[in-house]
This record gives sequence, structure tokens and C-alpha cells, in this order.
Amino acid sequence: MLKGIRIIDLSQYLPGPNATLRLADLGAEIIKIESPKGDPARFPPEKDGGEKYLFRAQNRDKKSVTLDLKELADQRIAMDLIKQADVVIESFRPGVTKRLGISYEDVLKEKSDIVYCSLSGYGQEGVMNHLGSHDINYMALSGVLSQLKDDDEKPIHPSTTIADLFGGIAASESIVAALLKKERTGKGTYLDIALADVMVTLMTNHILIESATGRQKGLEKIYKELVCYSLYETKDGRFVSFGGLEPKFWKNFCLAVNKEEWLPEHYSNSEDTNPVYIEMKKLFKSRTLEEWTTFSLEVDCCMAPVLETSEVANHPYYKGRNMIQEKWGHRYVATRFTEGGSLLTNAALPPKHGEHTESELSKLAQALK
Repeated sequence: MLKGIRIIDLSQYLPGPNATLRLADLGAEIIKIESPKGDPARFPPEKDGGEKYLFRAQNRDKKSVTLDLKELADQRIAMDLIKQADVVIESFRPGVTKRLGISYEDVLKEKSDIVYCSLSGYGQEGVMNHLGSHDINYMALSGVLSQLKDDDEKPIHPSTTIADLFGGIAASESIVAALLKKERTGKGTYLDIALADVMVTLMTNHILIESATGRQKGLEKIYKELVCYSLYETKDGRFVSFGGLEPKFWKNFCLAVNKEEWLPEHYSNSEDTNPVYIEMKKLFKSRTLEEWTTFSLEVDCCMAPVLETSEVANHPYYKGRNMIQEKWGHRYVATRFTEGGSLLTNAALPPKHGEHTESELSKLAQALK
């Protein structure tokens, strides 16, 4: 759907590369500009001698061009590449692109219809824009981390970088919207996207509800309050998620486990003073995760197993959708939000550092003649 769109990617590590990965999966051509040292996400090498797994996961279907943007000659080459492109995305600290001669203001003088995206932690302006931060900081500041607590009300340290990945989603979404604007009006756009801003948008429900009621946990039905919406431990020490909020799903569950007498207890509390909750915990502990997984596929009651990373690819849903594919010696998550569905069949390996420098600069020279 984005075939013919050319994107100059000046970003590193995760949020920016994730944004351009999504755009590459939509068909855009991604020219990744790397310093002579390369994207730090490449290093140090893994045990197999290849780039770090993070780099491999985020950089398929891209081209790598090496430029030293501290050198005036390479700054000019970068600008010439940008003039041949539709989009620029960068993730430097605020002010760095100006020193390098490739800021939005610099580019605008050369290409008025450019879509230029600056992706940073705290935006280009504001009291914190000069500070370094990481995913866990954006989660903490936005209030999202306060929603991930254990039974002792201590925040849980996530093992996934939610802010980085949502930042990539927000950036790719905004870039596509700006390209549509450009298509309709002929005008470019400057995008100032901050990861901290993206994360606070995930708190939309919580912040409104707290301002109206004082409640800190958002929608009252979905946080450790109801027997029909909870996590339950299984016989083998695993967990299943049960979300039977609607009466039809609760009824399907109760009848399937031969507990018709539970029907009136649909919205009763998930507390140990509630006999039904105690019985439900015993019921879930009477079967293994595999048994409940089979149950979840047969009974329409909003149930799913809590899977470990190694188990996701073999679940019937993801196998049937071909979402996780074996390629280049690893498992990769494919993309299905594209025309025609899953995209990995014709994908190219993540590029070697500077692999396309010669070919792209040769094409540039021809274009400038």
C-alpha cells in the first residue's frame, strides 16, 4: 500500500526502527542512514557472530547506507538523499539535527513537501526535553506502570518495552496520516512525537475516571474485582485469563462446567469471602493449562491461556494465521495489517552495516545528473 514511498531513516535502537519496520511491511522503501560505527542496536554480536537479536527483529526489508554526518560532505549527501525521499524520521536528542545541518528547517528549504518526524522521549520543547530516559521511565511518568502491580501493590518490572513499541506504532500512524495529507494537499508536515506523550494517551480512561470519581484503577469491572474477569491458576501452576463480562459468556462458562447455580453470581466479587470465588479457584486448579486451553477453544466464554514466549507460535490461532514464521534461522513475527495479509515470504534479511552505500549513492548520482 506504500509502494513507491521512500523513507530516510536516521533513527537508532528501537522506537524509530520499529516505526520504519511497520512502514516497510506496508511496502515503503526504507533507507537506513548509519554512522561509520553503525546503529548501536547491532552490537555487541551474538554468539553466532551476527548482529544483536534486537537489530534483526526490527530491521528486515531495509537498506543500510553509511554516512558520517559530522562531515560536511556527508551532510550534503544526506540532504540529497532526503530530497529524493518522501519522509524523514530521526530520533536524535533535540537540537542535534540542527548541528548536523539536516533539521526540519534545513530540509524545508530544499524540499517543501517533506514529511519529517522527530521521535524523542520528551519532545522537542518542554521542561524535560534535554533529559535522557528509557522505556521504564515513560511508563512510570505516564501512570501506566502504576496499573501493573502485584498483590502487594508493588509495581511490576515489565519484560517488554511497551513505550518503545507504542512509540513506533504512533510514529508510523502519524507518518501515514501525513502522507495522506500530502497526497491531498501537496503540503508536507512536521511531526514532534514524544514517547512520554504516547504513553499518557494509554491512560485516557483512567485519567478521566479518576478526575470524576477519585478511582485510580480505571474501569471498575476489569481490575481484580469480579469473578467473571480474572486470572486463575491451573493444576500445573500455570494461569488462564477469563473475561466473561457479558451475560452470554458467563452463562456459556457456567453451563460448560456444570455449575448452573453460579449464574446469579456473575458480578460477585473476587474475594476469599465469596464462596463462589473460592469454588472457582478450586475448579481452575483441578485442570491443567492444556485442558483449559482445549476448553477455551471449544466453549465461547472469553478465555485464553497465559502463554510463555516459547509457546505462542504453536497456539492454533497464531499457527492458523501464519503470524510467526521461521526465516533466516529464527522465528519472526509477521504483519497482517497489510493488503494481502501476512508479509514475510518475500522479505529481505536485515541489512549488513553499509551494505547498500555504494548502490544507493550511485543511484543518487544518476538522479542528480
